[in-house]
Amino acid sequence: MNYLPKFMLAVVLSFPLAACSQPAANAPAKPKAEAVTLVPRVNGGLPDFTELVEKEGAAVVNISTTQTVRERGLFPQMPNIPEDDPMFEFFKRFMPPQQGGPREYQAHSLGSGFIISQDGYVITNAHVVDRADEVLVKLTDKREFKAKVVGADRRTDVALLKIDAKNLPVVNLGDPGKMKVGEWVVAIGSPYGFENSVTAGIVSAKGRALPGDNFVSFIQTDVAVNPGNSGGPLFNLRGEVVGVNSQIYSRTGGYMGLSFAIPIDLAMDIVGQLKGSGKVSRGRLGVQIQEVTADLAASFGLKDAKGAIISSIEKGSPAERGGMQPGDVILKFEGKEVPSSSELPRMVGATKPGSKVKVEVWRNRAAKELTLTLGEWETDTVATKAEPQTEKANKLGLALAELSAEDKRNLKVENGLVVQQVSGAAEKAGVRRGDVVLALGGEKVSSVDQFAKLLAKLGSEKNVALLIQRGERILFVAVKQGG
Repeated sequence: MNYLPKFMLAVVLSFPLAACSQPAANAPAKPKAEAVTLVPRVNGGLPDFTELVEKEGAAVVNISTTQTVRERGLFPQMPNIPEDDPMFEFFKRFMPPQQGGPREYQAHSLGSGFIISQDGYVITNAHVVDRADEVLVKLTDKREFKAKVVGADRRTDVALLKIDAKNLPVVNLGDPGKMKVGEWVVAIGSPYGFENSVTAGIVSAKGRALPGDNFVSFIQTDVAVNPGNSGGPLFNLRGEVVGVNSQIYSRTGGYMGLSFAIPIDLAMDIVGQLKGSGKVSRGRLGVQIQEVTADLAASFGLKDAKGAIISSIEKGSPAERGGMQPGDVILKFEGKEVPSSSELPRMVGATKPGSKVKVEVWRNRAAKELTLTLGEWETDTVATKAEPQTEKANKLGLALAELSAEDKRNLKVENGLVVQQVSGAAEKAGVRRGDVVLALGGEKVSSVDQFAKLLAKLGSEKNVALLIQRGERILFVAVKQGG
């Protein structure tokens, strides 16, 4: 969860259940040729949503996930406290130890989704399937299917699932650009596990920017959305999906009249990329930007407080190579005005990496046009055990994932793989979840495939040396194969 002044941003709307010990596609649906309002007015007053729900509700699904969690810490109150953590000695002295050694249990959560093709493609939120071992999709007719995660994108919180079924009911897609603030909208989902619950409200605002979400221009509504509604559809009165419910603002974690949905056109663009390559490509400038305030606009000689000020530029970035300078105010990108700094990342991210683009900047109280070639953001996908990258090092008991560029900067490393799950020989040797594997057998590692090939070359050598970064420490760990 991300915390904001006075409010809690409940990004994870999937509903966690109590932990227990139990264990060639059709094209996506297109908007209707003729937009017909499905919702009549009752006596000329409030709308009647019954026909919309009857026609579209069958395409809304319930999603449940299972994740195996291993706790290796000594204390159930604070699991996985590193021994070099200053709090370790305190809890060791004053708290009773956990009995029975490492504890393993299964965590379950619920979310929502909707079907976009008759052969079983389903949209949901990326956080619903994050690190899931198993994903189940339940239809309104009570049929259940094990789902494959085709791909998921953290930056937009969109995930694409595939179930093995045919002739399924599908939703119709609308145009969020044609929506007006104040019009009625309907959400269908599974809040707190109550399947196919229907709630209604109005569009409160469009193009809403939220902290930490640079690539989504959200639809704000006052529709009652709660944990478990994640990934469910937001319908207009014509029975068309215009958004994917994703986030809420709340003091308590429950509904408070502020709900946010991802526009369906953005979601479908992400789905198309995930379906084609399993990942999302985004253009990148390599700049740090800030908002243009009225005072800053006056100091720069600008008439209006619009655009985005470049506060710093990464060395060797597309922006530097294209002639941008700190203090430039980006006014236009590819001929389109930049109304605010929050809009620029979306405009750049929606452009294909490698594209030559024209950018108008304000420099020395005059407009100047620059031409530059966009770079590419590192892929930031959700890790699930359904993805190959987390299943290739089973010989040592390690489930590994590649580091994003941001992870490398934060950890101050040039390469490495993060340990997502650990068991078997690696666990016995002391490797922990969250460790970063820098090298295997003396060779640096930077991809899961490379790690697997190096491990295969080592063959049946009894001891395998791993170079590990754990917090500020770097240490070697000897893993005994077959031990």
